[in-house]
Amino acid sequence: MAKKKKQSSNALEVQNAAKTLFANIRFMSPDAPIKSLVVTSSVPNEGKSTCSVELARAIATSGKTVLLVEADMRRRTLAGMLGVRPAAGAYSVLTDATPLNAAIAATTTPNLYFLDVEPNIPNPADIISSKRYHKLVKMLEDTYDYVVFDTPPVGTFVDAAILSTMVDGTILIVKPNSTKRAEVVDAYEQLKKADANVLGICATFCEGTGSEYYYAYYTSSGERVKAGDVAAASGRSAAADARGAASGRAAAASARGAAGSGAERGAGRVAASQAANRAGYARSEGRGGRAAR
Repeated sequence: MAKKKKQSSNALEVQNAAKTLFANIRFMSPDAPIKSLVVTSSVPNEGKSTCSVELARAIATSGKTVLLVEADMRRRTLAGMLGVRPAAGAYSVLTDATPLNAAIAATTTPNLYFLDVEPNIPNPADIISSKRYHKLVKMLEDTYDYVVFDTPPVGTFVDAAILSTMVDGTILIVKPNSTKRAEVVDAYEQLKKADANVLGICATFCEGTGSEYYYAYYTSSGERVKAGDVAAASGRSAAADARGAASGRAAAASARGAAGSGAERGAGRVAASQAANRAGYARSEGRGGRAAR
């Protein structure tokens, strides 16, 4: 019973986080509303596709119509997550084999619609950069209140950078304590080189607060404690601040000495990581793609 209650609490937290994300997107540009979005990440398995689905659901439950587009032509995951299997996809629409309205499928969530893409599409980057795909994006923006494109990691493939030039904004998904800082910086710089409107970073796999959220306080050091433990935590916080000041000065001096050589090694590691990600990314669909998306 306790496990079921915990799962219900986690699901509610995810829904609330998605609604907060949607609210932040709306508040960013009230005069020129952001209607089309690219969701990408720096490397695979950062929860990008899950974030796309939850954001689309949050938009739909607000009463707005939203189309979720599978733009990851190398590793399709959205159809399985939504439990929808359309008979045709975006490639059929682009080649005039299927009308657009026949390729778009309704989901179990009211106001949420889905456009899939066929498997084994050759040269995805060329297709996304084509005039036909650009025209499709504009058509979708005119039909729905919001359009969300789930794309491959921008640090692995260029697809997201290309598509980011056609939409109103781009969200970069990051998994804290997993993704390397150099990988995130490289992904961000690639998006900016494409002149993408990067709205911000969305962190995934964060620790949940549970039902204690409304009964907890934060100390000056950022530690979250229950109401009854505030006094004790304040004492620990003061001691930690004193120790942190001394160690911080020593760490700063050490960091300055290592910065030059570390930057060169970091660039080499990022390049090697990107090559490994590209080699294994497409093969994962054949294995079921059950890793975190």
